[in-house]
Amino acid sequence: MHAWKRWASSFVVTIGFCGFYWALHSVPLARAQTTSGSVVYKVDPFWPKVLPNKWSMQQVVDIYIDKGDHIWILNRQFEATGDEIGATGGRIECCVLGPEVIEFDQDGSVMRAWGGPNYVPGWPGHLQTIGVDRDENVWISGMTPGDSIVKFTQDGKFLADFGHRGPKIPTNQVKQNNQDTEILPGGIAAFDFDEDAREIYMPDGFINKRVLVYDMDTFKFKRGWGGKGIPLSQVDNDPTPPYDTSGLPPDQTQFAPALHCAHPSRDGFVYVCERGSDRIQVFTKQGKYVKEFWIHPTTIARGEGCGGGGVKNPPCGSIYNLTLSTDPQQKYIFVADGTNDMVWILDRNNGNVVGSFGGNGRYAGQLRWIDSVAMDSKGNVYTGEVNNGKRIQKFVSVSR
Repeated sequence: MHAWKRWASSFVVTIGFCGFYWALHSVPLARAQTTSGSVVYKVDPFWPKVLPNKWSMQQVVDIYIDKGDHIWILNRQFEATGDEIGATGGRIECCVLGPEVIEFDQDGSVMRAWGGPNYVPGWPGHLQTIGVDRDENVWISGMTPGDSIVKFTQDGKFLADFGHRGPKIPTNQVKQNNQDTEILPGGIAAFDFDEDAREIYMPDGFINKRVLVYDMDTFKFKRGWGGKGIPLSQVDNDPTPPYDTSGLPPDQTQFAPALHCAHPSRDGFVYVCERGSDRIQVFTKQGKYVKEFWIHPTTIARGEGCGGGGVKNPPCGSIYNLTLSTDPQQKYIFVADGTNDMVWILDRNNGNVVGSFGGNGRYAGQLRWIDSVAMDSKGNVYTGEVNNGKRIQKFVSVSR
């Protein structure tokens, strides 16, 4: 067996309080004991299967697991390089731009694939989030001015446009207005469903700094709030001030952009990714502040030069996205940290870190600018990477 295959097959992560173990053909090992015993994750280095039709694997900006445990991804074409799509025109053997929506089965085979720029009027210019509801409709949003949410059947037939669009102008010309709920000028970076209540949650937090809730069927505004649960009338429209990065982010009342997610739990809470402050804020579904969890707060969260990638413009903030575990009690939170290239595993009750896996790199089981994380009903974890990571990985849950 080749050395790289031995290395890949030996990658094991166990949820828990971490003791990292390095060996020539292994990666960090973390352990914890849960009520059901140890949970172990092994990366599957051969999942998914090679994409058909010479399609390129692009920036995997978001992942959603539907009710049938199929894995849907946004395969964002943004920043595909020439050598990655060199088969266009036959210059080299591989590849060509792939569709921007791809559905995989559990074996990693492509089931459906469609979408891309100009696929329909209103297709997002900068894809960011995908969701699949109980009726198997596919919702897609984007995060540039003029973007919104568009809704499709599984096969890519257009169904509806959420609307609430702002003008298509340069992002640096968009002004905050945290009181206007009819126009979302910076697009819709993220969303999630509460289908029992027929509601959709949106962290409007790349230009504004608030969480909004709309009706899933009528697209009418219902309620919203700012950091620490303050009403929208008290959310200011001023730039977020810098902080002394030699210390920790301040525990400020106003949200600090960027807000990257708002995920409701089964027991009535909403978990908001506040990347600009390295923390998760927890609310009731009515917007009452409950508590907060700080995640690796020594990570620089915002400021000049943050966010674009590269030596002079590194990533920042530790909360890119999160998913709640799929056990009945949703005991754990899995946090995608694209700056430290880690998945942090938190006890959902108290926010304590009970495990982690990843680490910067391109080998199977390592991560490079992770931006999305999801879990299926079997407890398998999926991670998506953007920037120049450009892949999805599956971490298989096994008993130990």
